Amino acid sequence: MYSLPLTYFISLCEKVLNLLTGEDDFWEMVNTIYHLCIVSSCFFLCRFIYLVHKTSNNVVKIWPKQPKDKSVSTMIVIGSGGHTTEMLRLMRVMTPHLYCPRTYVMASSDKTSEFKVHVVEEHLATKASKKYRKYSIFKIPRSRDVGQSFITSFVSTVYSFLRCLPMMLYHRPELVLCNGPGTCIPICIIAFVLRTLFLSNTMIIFIESVCRVDSLSMTGKILYYFADVFLVQWPDLEQKYSRTAYVGRV
Repeated sequence: MYSLPLTYFISLCEKVLNLLTGEDDFWEMVNTIYHLCIVSSCFFLCRFIYLVHKTSNNVVKIWPKQPKDKSVSTMIVIGSGGHTTEMLRLMRVMTPHLYCPRTYVMASSDKTSEFKVHVVEEHLATKASKKYRKYSIFKIPRSRDVGQSFITSFVSTVYSFLRCLPMMLYHRPELVLCNGPGTCIPICIIAFVLRTLFLSNTMIIFIESVCRVDSLSMTGKILYYFADVFLVQWPDLEQKYSRTAYVGRV
């Protein structure tokens, strides 16, 4: 049953070889490129589905241990209000030299979080040498505002994806840390796609907000299939959703 795909693959390899050696004419070259695109698209689609299946069935009950002699480039997605407070509380107790450089991402409409990030970094600077004090702040369009309609939300989400893509290609963080704001969806999906394309191997850690007691947030329901580690702050959520890990209040 594998003879047909194998024959097609061998034929395609021969065409690519002819393309590289210049033996094909123009239309044969176009035909080869077309088939190569089809095969590549099918391969990456299958890999994407495989990774989603693998990730959504992976249960990690503990925070991954970090080697003490290696720094991990970390991207922290900052929300607003309570999301910001929770995330920056977590950042205050993290070891700076293990998570460096740090890239903070927040919505362009967020007027207060940037100052709070600088305050936390000043605190971290007291615990690390100069070379581990590297951090930067990027602002991106918000994917969806509260009460925004579905149609306009789709447009703003696509725009947010396009704005995030160059940043993610440039930084390609080893770790993405987020806790619920819709701002993190473009970041996490792009990180997952880059992993599918073998362009990065970013680990995504999602921490559900403490205000979610009985059910996951909309962001949580989406990232349930993409986050490598899914942490919750209420035991009822761990019992209700099989791949979550209860860690208490962050």
